[in-house]
Amino acid sequence: MKALIQRVSSASVMVDNNGVGAIEHGILAYIGLGHDDNLQHAQRMVDKILTYRIFENVSDPAKHGKLDQNVQQVGGGLLLVSQFTLMANTNNGRRPDFGAAMAPNAAQALFAELITYAKTQHPLVATGEFGANMQVTSINDGPLNFLLEV
Repeated sequence: MKALIQRVSSASVMVDNNGVGAIEHGILAYIGLGHDDNLQHAQRMVDKILTYRIFENVSDPAKHGKLDQNVQQVGGGLLLVSQFTLMANTNNGRRPDFGAAMAPNAAQALFAELITYAKTQHPLVATGEFGANMQVTSINDGPLNFLLEV
């Protein structure tokens, strides 16, 4: 399982010109699911995202500029977007190979479980729409982007 996370000032997802998910300050997380991923991987990934320290501690001048706060500590939102292309093998040729990505039906079920778990761990969770053509808008804060794997 992979997650590309971005610290954002705001982020939103549109499907067919309808807003399906939005957050203000927080993390936009693109989630890629592989063949061997399971609920335990999903829970570990959510826990890692929620506790990953990518926010500055603005309340302590002595720590100015240090990334020592997580999204929960700063009261930020979490926008989860399924992104099978994160699992692409791009080592050969000029066309990505998506063979490592989980099959759509299994991925949809696991992504739904990931969302359910995330909502039990954090009060500000929004999502995209699995399998839809989504238009994602974000204001990347920093920019700070990290690729996480479990």
